[in-house]
Amino acid sequence: MQKIVIEGGVPLHGEVQISGAKNAVLPILCATLLADGPVEIGNVPHLHDVVTTAKLLGELGAGITIDEGTIEFDGRRRKGSGIVVDPRSVRSHIAPYELVKTMRASILVLGPLLAKYGAAEVSLPGGCAIGSRPVDLHIKAMQALGAEVTVEHGFIKASAARLRGAVVRFDVVSVGATENALMAASLAAGTTVIENAALEPEIVDLADCLIALGADIEGAGTSQIVIRGVERLRGGTHSVLPDRIETGTFLVAAAMTGGRITTLKSRPDTLHAVLELLQETGAVIETQDDRITLDMRGRRPRAVSFSTAPHPAFPTDMQAQFMAMNCIADGVGTIAETIFENRFMHVQELQRLGADIHIDGHTATVHGIAQLSGAPVMATDLRASASLVLAGLVAEGETIIDRIYHLDRGYENIEEKLSGLGARIRRVSA
Repeated sequence: MQKIVIEGGVPLHGEVQISGAKNAVLPILCATLLADGPVEIGNVPHLHDVVTTAKLLGELGAGITIDEGTIEFDGRRRKGSGIVVDPRSVRSHIAPYELVKTMRASILVLGPLLAKYGAAEVSLPGGCAIGSRPVDLHIKAMQALGAEVTVEHGFIKASAARLRGAVVRFDVVSVGATENALMAASLAAGTTVIENAALEPEIVDLADCLIALGADIEGAGTSQIVIRGVERLRGGTHSVLPDRIETGTFLVAAAMTGGRITTLKSRPDTLHAVLELLQETGAVIETQDDRITLDMRGRRPRAVSFSTAPHPAFPTDMQAQFMAMNCIADGVGTIAETIFENRFMHVQELQRLGADIHIDGHTATVHGIAQLSGAPVMATDLRASASLVLAGLVAEGETIIDRIYHLDRGYENIEEKLSGLGARIRRVSA
């Protein structure tokens, strides 16, 4: 079991290169199942979830290569930033529990398998225990497109000779369900209109990938997406957009430590809400086409209050990081979590470091204190693990973070990148 050990108290300075977006690459990898030829995906981050997705595609029969070599699934990290998926050898439409149980994004093979092969059996997914993320929206979308869907013995079973274009209207905004409907509709007969679609940049990136393969899609990034189904999608290439959550995490780290960093290969246009809130803390921010510079000028950040909401509002995936910053900020900040009901599990661990946080339902009130104290803590989910790393960067003494496999699901070589900015952080084996 690996752990991360941090000696806090060092302001971060320098440049850090941002990796491809976890929340974009996973649906894009699933979308390769729709193609009739090899699809090359560039700017792929080396993450546990990417390996799991690649292994799932391999179990379905797809050919998987990375940088001219076969991907290893033994836990080792491979250098390179490209994956080629050849779906022509797919021989199964069953996504097994052994793989799906570890990652909720696995449900994103449902739409592609159903649209391309006429059948799909996908185990009900697992992943971070941050709250209810029901699959009913995915099922209703497939049914709207003409599929017969049942849930039996822990599997979603769907079939259709060919999906038909339809109006798919979501009662609530769902990124994953929008992605599944978008992929499935690409090969459906006729025109599909997705109403109340998610607006996230990752939706736009998925649509851009599908368009590069020959799909006919308009409106991605708006609440109404129109897809005119085509007979086939060809092979092609696509490069994954930069990870806005990783970008935000490093910017918060710089703000908390009073430092100055520049994120390279980033997309400022995907981070408006996060950058605005960072400016409220007192950070000086400058942006260019593919870089963001944050300068805290040695100052302590001011506490901020916010509510999470679907894009373009403040992202739930940045809530834990900003809570960590509020723990050492000047003043009192109030945080309302409106997306996931269990996304305050990091509070107890931050309190172990001395944080003054009070929970009332879905609202957390954080009273900033001058200094946290290092202690052993345990990660409970992906973004919670990031918040503990950030807190450790400013805590006095040594912070030891356990269960960091959560961290490896969404951050590529985070300890190496932070070390490059001056942090005293290392990974150890227990």
